Amino acid sequence: MMTPKRAGLAAAFFLLSAAPAFAAEGLDGRTLGLPWAIPFLGMLLSIAIFPLVASDFWHHHRFKVAIFWSLLALIPIVVTRSLGTAGEALVHTALEEYIPFILLLLALFTVAGGIVVRGNLHGSPGTNTAILAIGAGLASIIGTTGAAMIMIRPLLRANDDRKHNVHVFVFFIFLVANAGGALTPLGDPPLFLGFLRGVSFFWPTVHLLLPALLIVGVLLALFFAMDSIIYRKEGHLRRDPTPDGAPVHVIGGINYLLTAAIIATILLSASVDLGEVVIFGTHEPITALLRDAAFLAIVGLSLAFTPQERRAANKFDWEPIKEVAELFAGIFITIIPVLAMLKTGMGGVFAPLVSLVQGPGGEPNNLAYFWITGGLSSFLDNAPTYLVFFELAGGDPQHLMTEGATTLAAISAGAVFMGANTYIGNAPNFMVYAMARDAGVKMPGFFGYMLWSGAILLPLFAVVGWMFYTG
Repeated sequence: MMTPKRAGLAAAFFLLSAAPAFAAEGLDGRTLGLPWAIPFLGMLLSIAIFPLVASDFWHHHRFKVAIFWSLLALIPIVVTRSLGTAGEALVHTALEEYIPFILLLLALFTVAGGIVVRGNLHGSPGTNTAILAIGAGLASIIGTTGAAMIMIRPLLRANDDRKHNVHVFVFFIFLVANAGGALTPLGDPPLFLGFLRGVSFFWPTVHLLLPALLIVGVLLALFFAMDSIIYRKEGHLRRDPTPDGAPVHVIGGINYLLTAAIIATILLSASVDLGEVVIFGTHEPITALLRDAAFLAIVGLSLAFTPQERRAANKFDWEPIKEVAELFAGIFITIIPVLAMLKTGMGGVFAPLVSLVQGPGGEPNNLAYFWITGGLSSFLDNAPTYLVFFELAGGDPQHLMTEGATTLAAISAGAVFMGANTYIGNAPNFMVYAMARDAGVKMPGFFGYMLWSGAILLPLFAVVGWMFYTG
């Protein structure tokens, strides 16, 4: 008997294999109406609501939900256009966005899982602040997911004797799982999607450096002050400087080299031209195919040469990356008609949304881009939200990196920074929440966390928007 998962995969394979046999007409966004966005909205709302109200159902059936919304997006394209149009759109999305996106996350996730921080730390304000600062710095190198995975366990061990430690892990989400990933495409999924769309690797480093330094600096200073007050009230005395057992040290072995290999692979893929091949109508650079193959090779090397006890020490589990792969398959498929409509600008059904981020003369309202991208990234996943507003701003990377640099910076900053506003704004947020809760930390609930983020982050974002994205 064919399971729903196999049926969905079979349907996708049929589209892929049969597409060349039919003439593709192209998906013209001017002929599409708002109902075409329902699968995308349904997919995002499913991600936002089901884990909170029906967690058991979601855990066991999330891929079936993703298949349902994906088919609801693809079948109307087949019926109203052609099988070839649906097939080519699916292949283009898979090759240009989904496959490289997932393989990068897989490589970072696997490599980070082989790097272990050993030794006993004591959760003093200075130590905690140092861990948060290191984690924020790592986030742009190995990704917010990788940095969170490496640093969360040492932080849990360091604070396991603290009576009041919730704030430590709330700020960990703010800094390590979000703000720290603003400087490279490796750092946060939205920036990697921008890289895949043609934004240069170091563009975020240059254009998001100052707002990132402001946010990270203010949050670290505020955390140190808050933690110092709480620490003194708890009655902690100065710790014996002699460490309990082995000194703190990091073990990574081959994974250090593999992290460098990931960075080198991305840089080379963007700078070397080896021609292209056409796959079902999609012009795919050969370097992109080699890049994706290199990611798989890096995963294999990490698994082969990392001792299992290191992954066991990190409580390494494939479930988080499996969940991301399943859900983003649905996101990238259901967003196909939405992106087609957005490309039409004022000529399509999203004209009211376009008018919110444009001035009377058609010039971009960068502050609106910052807040609307960020607001939606707080409750929807920040990666597809970034894509939506990237297209809304014109979708031309060369223009957005030069004349439209402030607009692209506003979109990028809103997506990356405001993913911290809720547990569901960025993938590592909920992972940190679950790991801290399982370790005995009394983490706030969904709305309780929003009280923290609303009180601390929103005023800071208001300052960032006023300083960098007005005028």
